[in-house]
Amino acid sequence: MRAKTRQGPARSIVLVGLMGAGKTSLGKRLSKTFNLPFYDSDAEIEKAAGCTVAEIFERFGEAYFRDGERRVIERILAGDLCVMATGGGSFMNERIRTAVKERALSIWLRADLDTLVKRTTKRRDDRPLLKDGDPRDILKRLIEQRYPIYAEADITIDVGDEPPEKTAERVHKIILSHINAGTNQTEKT
Repeated sequence: MRAKTRQGPARSIVLVGLMGAGKTSLGKRLSKTFNLPFYDSDAEIEKAAGCTVAEIFERFGEAYFRDGERRVIERILAGDLCVMATGGGSFMNERIRTAVKERALSIWLRADLDTLVKRTTKRRDDRPLLKDGDPRDILKRLIEQRYPIYAEADITIDVGDEPPEKTAERVHKIILSHINAGTNQTEKT
């Protein structure tokens, strides 16, 4: 593992949060900023399985998907430093949370319900967890279930309608501040 420097992280950066929070968009920007490879755990699962996340859910069920997700995330974290966007449910898995806490700086992208509804219903229709009901009701339930667990992340960033590059600038500064502080204390913004 690379030694801590003022230039970049000494640990991988893992982005957590609900679907629509902007993990992939932000992750790609941070990977360029820190000159680290970027992984989207859902894309890596799709590569490994040879089908889409929606197809995995449909054919094999959520439990099967979550097991594959855990294996993929643990494999990525065992490798070289990177920036990784995780699926919305991945941080709910205790083994994944433990691996992230041991090997990465975790950043929760916290978005309000309106932002998530707008982003998830406008841009994509292939989100398996939103197919069986009203997206607003489903997202509200997921917020209630998952936000207390996401709060275990090292850093919390509130995201909204600002341009993605502005969010990336904010997060970059916060990461550098965290690195330069040289502490393992949780930071919340």
